[in-house]
Amino acid sequence: MLFPSVDTINSAFKAPVEAPSKSKSFFVNAAAPSVGKIELYSPEYYYTCTLGGILACGPTHSAVTPLDLVKCRRQVNPALYKSNVQAWSSIIKSEGFGGIFTGLGATFIGYSFQGAGKYGFYELFKKKYADVVGEEIASKYNTLVYLAASASAEIIADVLLCPWEAIKVRTQTTIPPFASSVFDGYRKITAAEGFGGLYKGLSPLWARQIPYTMVKFASFEKTVEAIYKTLPGEKADYSLLAQTGVSFLGGYIAGVFCAVVSHPADVMVSKINAEKLPGESMGAAVGRIYAKIGFGGLWNGLPVRIVMIGTLTGLQWLIYDSFKAFVGLPTTGSKK
Repeated sequence: MLFPSVDTINSAFKAPVEAPSKSKSFFVNAAAPSVGKIELYSPEYYYTCTLGGILACGPTHSAVTPLDLVKCRRQVNPALYKSNVQAWSSIIKSEGFGGIFTGLGATFIGYSFQGAGKYGFYELFKKKYADVVGEEIASKYNTLVYLAASASAEIIADVLLCPWEAIKVRTQTTIPPFASSVFDGYRKITAAEGFGGLYKGLSPLWARQIPYTMVKFASFEKTVEAIYKTLPGEKADYSLLAQTGVSFLGGYIAGVFCAVVSHPADVMVSKINAEKLPGESMGAAVGRIYAKIGFGGLWNGLPVRIVMIGTLTGLQWLIYDSFKAFVGLPTTGSKK
């Protein structure tokens, strides 16, 4: 089933917890998270991880809509605003306070779908690929397993995200906004360009998101592994508070790498959704836009995106692993 049972949720509150040992840190020797009634790698396990991905991605991306709005507008027109603060002030003055949340609806829907695909399929592919190559090889070359699993998951996740990303970017990068709501944007794009208009940015979205997600998951797993190697004791010796704290730290570090690796493609996605001409091929659009903005233009808005993606990624792993722990599943990363 998609949602954890009432008994599973209740057991998360009723499970006995050992008192921390006086001879060890507050974070050490708390009761290890126990696997509840959700069997690892069962259909219910993957459904639960999918729900965790929705909770991790939809709300967090929505929360940073004001940052994302300014980032996208500055990517399309670097001369539009002098700073983020000036941008928000200008938007509020001309569009009202709600103006800084332009694109919120499409963001919430799109990234909820993407989170479902990203996390749910990552857990599935990570297990399947490890089974294919065998336990010994999977353990020795675990980074390759993480990379392959995350890339495979993101291919699917982006198909779910793309229509809503197209609506979001078109709405955010036009002044006044292209659409009054996510459904108004859907209607206008499909009326003018057909259903395919919602997917014209899929190729650059893959170019942005697949490397991003590969770095996000692989660097998170390896960072978490490295953190636990520097700490005394086994992962299971640490409290859930400590383990989710490690998840946040590992996620933030991974997010910084993600932002840098995927930023040029992120700029191109914004440009293509805003400027691609009717009937123009993707290659021609990319070439024309690159000729106009040059290599330097591919890095517009990077500092803002580092802050945004670092925070987003840290919070997503914190929410995802907290939810897994809440329903009785182990947190992600490091079996030490």
